[in-house]
Amino acid sequence: MKINYATFALLLISLFLINCSDQSSDLGANWTSYASDKFSSKYSPLDQINKENVKDLQMKWTWESPDNDLKEQFKFPVSIYQATPIAINGILYVSSSTAIVSAINGSTGQTIWTYDPETYKSNAPAHGAYIHRGVSYWDDGKEGRIIVGTPDARLIALNAKDGSLVQSFGKSGIVDLSQGLSRQFDASHYGISTPPIIANNVIVIGASITDASPQSMRPPGDVRGFDVKTGEQLWVFHTIPQAGEYGNDTWENESWKITGNTNVWTRMSADEELGYVYLPISTPTNDWYGGNRLGDNLFAESLVCLNTRTGERIWHFQMVHHGVWDYDLPAAPNLLNINRDGKSVKAVAQVSKQGFTYVFNRETGEPIWPIEEKPVPQSTAPGERTSPTQPFPTKPAAFDRQGVTKDDIIDFTPELFDEAWASLNEIDKGELFTPPTENGLVYLPGALGGANWHGAAVDPESGVLYIPSMTFPGFFKVIKSDSTKTDANYEWQGFWVSGPQGLPLFKPPYGRITAIDMNTGDHKWQSAMGEGPRNHPLLKDLNLPRLGWNLRGSPLLTKTLLFIGQEGKYWEYVPALVGGAKLSEVQTQEIINFEPKMQVFDKDSGALIHEIELPLNVTAAPMTYMVEGKQYIAFAVGGSIGPAKIIALGLK
Repeated sequence: MKINYATFALLLISLFLINCSDQSSDLGANWTSYASDKFSSKYSPLDQINKENVKDLQMKWTWESPDNDLKEQFKFPVSIYQATPIAINGILYVSSSTAIVSAINGSTGQTIWTYDPETYKSNAPAHGAYIHRGVSYWDDGKEGRIIVGTPDARLIALNAKDGSLVQSFGKSGIVDLSQGLSRQFDASHYGISTPPIIANNVIVIGASITDASPQSMRPPGDVRGFDVKTGEQLWVFHTIPQAGEYGNDTWENESWKITGNTNVWTRMSADEELGYVYLPISTPTNDWYGGNRLGDNLFAESLVCLNTRTGERIWHFQMVHHGVWDYDLPAAPNLLNINRDGKSVKAVAQVSKQGFTYVFNRETGEPIWPIEEKPVPQSTAPGERTSPTQPFPTKPAAFDRQGVTKDDIIDFTPELFDEAWASLNEIDKGELFTPPTENGLVYLPGALGGANWHGAAVDPESGVLYIPSMTFPGFFKVIKSDSTKTDANYEWQGFWVSGPQGLPLFKPPYGRITAIDMNTGDHKWQSAMGEGPRNHPLLKDLNLPRLGWNLRGSPLLTKTLLFIGQEGKYWEYVPALVGGAKLSEVQTQEIINFEPKMQVFDKDSGALIHEIELPLNVTAAPMTYMVEGKQYIAFAVGGSIGPAKIIALGLK
């Protein structure tokens, strides 16, 4: 038989292109990491759900967390359900608040398998409540593994097909994370709540560490790398530099020996091509008083770039020197390529609680726009010595309100302004980075942000960054410690001041989304996140626009749309948010699960396109995937505010 080689060549090319197209489709169909990818983009190119049909979304299935049937066995409470599923070839993998791992059919919501590490039989979770945000996935083309860290400090590898322990990993599938750190510690203060990142066949993992009390000798926040195949610990990076290490001299009086925390409790990002992983590091012990750890305290509240394979520090930048505001870096940095002077630059953007976005060349650590050290107010607390300066980015502009002055106070009516300002009259206040005082300080943004663990989303095609944030004040004072309870000389104490007539103290928007063009550093638009209190009896006749709610929002970005899921109010904040009134359990539940909607915005203009009614508020970052030709959007609800579930939306 004669072969027409030209025709045969065209056939081979066609098959190759079809295969490439299928691979591209598969990549878009999957959600392979907590934030979509290792760049933490929270972006998907899927566009079956678009501006024209988003109004037709409806609930396709609901999956019940196994925690719901086990609550009677729990020794400690459950927080809101904060897990985000990953999607691999039509199967979702997700953890419960107690780190029970499940595989779910992406079309039906039916459970395929479950693995229960029984963490609820162990010591107290690090923050006194069960919190877990998801799992990680790895494969080598032959086998797939689910990697999960647990609240009781274990690192576990599961076979993705059936949920069985991978016997060749660690000790029969499990690594004890309480071993291999720079010092011994009380295991009840240390655990894992966030999925690790896996890059270049290395599992890079931080930890969640108790920070609610002022004691020193908390566990160290060491970040470690483990071989994904064997579970062998490959390296450790001391976030509090030990003797002889770079940065050790920034911890005066040998405070590096006793100070803990300084951990990475949130997500990390990685560039496998460069072989780098990026660590957003948190605050040292304790959050609002640093008299026991004088100095700048590297690498606290810093973005640190490491060699993924060796743990070697490549570069770092400290966003807060000697932090006393709990301004830990709360979210994974976004990796993206931007255009600068006609050239493509590999960049990394770190959003922060203090309302800044810090942008660097992710290869060198050089700021894309200048970051200036500016003088800031100094502490008056006994034994404290804060840094004389703090770094201020020249671009982009802040995305949320910073500092407290008369110009920030609610002023819809003169009466509201007078009442709000009078309530703050005896409290210290001032510009950004004003330190806590013995008298008591109100500051913006507070310890909840600004930005928080939900982080930002970025469009890799346009280079636009989308940041949900909230205007939520912090109220703290420095007090003398009880020497029978702690080894610290001074500690912090929180308090609350309610706004006038149940309204917030400050001007809106109370929750907002800010879109920033990262090629120029300019704000593109800003929209209110949530309806806000504009229907309050004192405001309903003022014809106000949307004011936003000061509640954390989670972004999901697709080719045409920006989805925002916003939490309900927390139990502990309910009295403050309603002016201190005592409420019945029914009334409280109504407030906690209020306005349960998924907000959908035009990502180019910021216009609100649609709101999807839901049974409960969204409590974790949403994700999207495609299976059997249909696009779904899935997210967590419930936990402490109702049954914990995953809800999947799809078109009719």
